[in-house]
Amino acid sequence: MIRTSRTRRGRGRARSALGSRLRGAAPLALPVGWGAVAVAWKFGCPLARQPGLPMRIATSIVFLTVGTGLVLGTRRRLCRELARVRAVAEATQRALLRPPPARLDGLALAAGQLSATRGATVGGDLYEAVATPYGVRIVIGDVRGHGLAALGAVVAVLGSFREAAHDEAELGGVLRRLERALQRHLRERARDEHPARGRGAPEHPVAEEFVTLLLLEVRPDGKLAVLDCGHPAPYRLGPRAERLPVGEPLPPLGVLPLPAALVPYTGARLLPGETLVLHTDGAEEARDHRGRFFGLEAALARAAGGSPEGVVRRVRGELLRHTGGRLDDDVALLVVRNDRVRVPAQPAEPGLRRPRPAPSTHC
Repeated sequence: MIRTSRTRRGRGRARSALGSRLRGAAPLALPVGWGAVAVAWKFGCPLARQPGLPMRIATSIVFLTVGTGLVLGTRRRLCRELARVRAVAEATQRALLRPPPARLDGLALAAGQLSATRGATVGGDLYEAVATPYGVRIVIGDVRGHGLAALGAVVAVLGSFREAAHDEAELGGVLRRLERALQRHLRERARDEHPARGRGAPEHPVAEEFVTLLLLEVRPDGKLAVLDCGHPAPYRLGPRAERLPVGEPLPPLGVLPLPAALVPYTGARLLPGETLVLHTDGAEEARDHRGRFFGLEAALARAAGGSPEGVVRRVRGELLRHTGGRLDDDVALLVVRNDRVRVPAQPAEPGLRRPRPAPSTHC
C-alpha cells in the first residue's frame, strides 16, 4: 500500500511537470507548425523548386510568415514571463514596504517611493512607522545600491525594526538591534560569496555595503528623539520649511561599530499642525538634463499646508518633471503630520469650590 501510494504521487508529480512544460511550449506550437509547413513547401512541393520570379516570391512570403510567427510567439511568451515577474516584485514591495496607516496614534502619515531601476518596484530604500508604548517610532534608511541587490539588507533591517521597536524601551537599544541584524546579513552574504563555494568575484562586495539610517521617536507630548546614522536630516513644515536639528550624526550602519553610548537628540518638537518630511538622499541629489539639482526645500515650501498625501503627490510630481522620469538613485518619502489637539487648561466648573487650606496650628 505504501509503495503504491508513493508510486501514484510520483506519477502525479511527473504529469504535473509534463503539463507545465507543455503549457510553457504552447505559444511556440503555431510557429513550429508554420515552420514545418515551410520546410515541406520548400523540399516537398514541386512548384517551389521551379525557377522563376513568382516562385521565389511565393517561397519568400512563406518563410517571412514563418519568421514573423516565431518572433510573435517568442515575444508573447516573454511578455507573460515579464508580467509574472512584475507581479511578484509588486507583491514583494507590498510585504516589505507596506503603506503606513493613514493615522497612527494621533499622527497622519503618507509615504511614496520611486525606484531608479527601470521597470522595478523594489529599491534600496526602506521606511516604517509603528505605534509603541514609548511613542510612535519611525525608521527611514537607504541601502547602498538599488534594485534586487539591496533587497537582502532591506529585509534584515526592516524585520529587526518591527520587533525591536516594541521590545526596546530606549531608542539606542533599537539601533543596536538593527546593527546586529545587518551584521548577520553581511556575514551570511560573505559566506555565500566566498570563493571556496566555486563562485567568481562577488558582483556587490559585502565590504562596500552599508546603510544610512534615521531613527525617530515621536512622544505623546510632541517631543522628538532622533538618532541619525549618516542620513539626511528631515524637514519640518510649519510657517516655513526648515531643516530639523538631529544632533551629532553617527556613522552609517556597516561602516564602523556604533559608539558605546547612544544618546538620542531630544532638542526638537513636532507641534500640533506641523508636518515632518523624512526622505532619502535621492530626492536632493536628483538632477535634470543640465545637471541642476532638484530643489527639495522649495518644493516642500510650495506643498506646505497640504495633507500628507498631497505633499507626497506634489513632491513626487515635481521630482519626475525635473528629472524627466530618469532617476539615478531610489527616492523614498515619508510624511508625518501631528494632528494631536493641544487641550487648553479648563476653568473650574461653577458651584465647585476649591478646598480651603488647612489652618495653621502654630502661632
